[in-house]
Amino acid sequence: MSTTATRVIVTGTEQSRSSVLRKRRPEIAQRPGQRRRERRETLAGYGFLVPWLIGFFGLTLIPMVYSLYLSFTRYNIFQAPRFIGLDNYIRLFTQDPQFIQSATITLVYVLVGTPIMLAAALAVAMLLNYRDRGAAFFRSAFYAPSLIGASVSVAIVWRAMFGGDGPVDSILSSVGINIGSWVGNPSLVLPAMIILSVWQFGSTMVIFLAGLKQIPKELYEAAEMDGANAVQRFRAVTLPMLSPVIFFNLLLGLIGAFQVFASAYIISNGTGGPAGMTNFITLYLYKRGFADGQYGYAAAIAWVLLVVVAIIAFILFRTQKNWVHYSGDNR
Repeated sequence: MSTTATRVIVTGTEQSRSSVLRKRRPEIAQRPGQRRRERRETLAGYGFLVPWLIGFFGLTLIPMVYSLYLSFTRYNIFQAPRFIGLDNYIRLFTQDPQFIQSATITLVYVLVGTPIMLAAALAVAMLLNYRDRGAAFFRSAFYAPSLIGASVSVAIVWRAMFGGDGPVDSILSSVGINIGSWVGNPSLVLPAMIILSVWQFGSTMVIFLAGLKQIPKELYEAAEMDGANAVQRFRAVTLPMLSPVIFFNLLLGLIGAFQVFASAYIISNGTGGPAGMTNFITLYLYKRGFADGQYGYAAAIAWVLLVVVAIIAFILFRTQKNWVHYSGDNR
């Protein structure tokens, strides 16, 4: 018997080799076609990404990098930028009391208005969660203000409502509370702005409602069997299970509150008054850049705002492990 035949009988090497070759031949034949298809799919994917990449680089990244450069320059539109180092930033924090006032007012607006807005949205979401009849109508009714709340027309209506002899002043005067114009009173214009921000809680409410729908009813039934009342069930079941949604809405609410501009501009006629109480940091940035032509200084204000928002977001993400509970989390 030949050596080859012996190897086939004992080890099956030739059979294995031929079978492997038979299996590999179709793959080898298909590989060039597969590669061409993969290449076409890759090119098609990049082709769909091209509009987004153009927008990202042309409208976001490159303007951001250029604005960072401008923040270290003295620049108006009629002269080339002149590099001045950190002078704009030093001026912001040591020589510009209007910026300090603007930053303070913005922080008050954010830290007061955002929690009130979240509380109102959660309260309405919980009411709608236990109501079946007319729930779709009420969801739409509460959501509608969030669609138009930042528009110029609503800001004009809001200024008329809280102005002298407006509906709010007339109603309060009818019960003996003579306050007068809210938008002309330095002590009341900021509360009017906060009320406007709270009125726009519709989108936040819808997100809360979606989160409430995902909480298993068995948890409430178990807590009720253990003797927990409504407040205890809210603290022990609703808040922990809803904490990821609360975190999401809190983060978006804070970022959105820092960007308030249109309503402040309309209510104050672009002046930031009365007494600078609507001169939010975005409005102050606009006035310095587009009214005064100090584009380098306005760029520095924008980057300070960006850094503050980034720090707050970083703190929220770092502290979420202490109060945000996700499904399957053993903490």
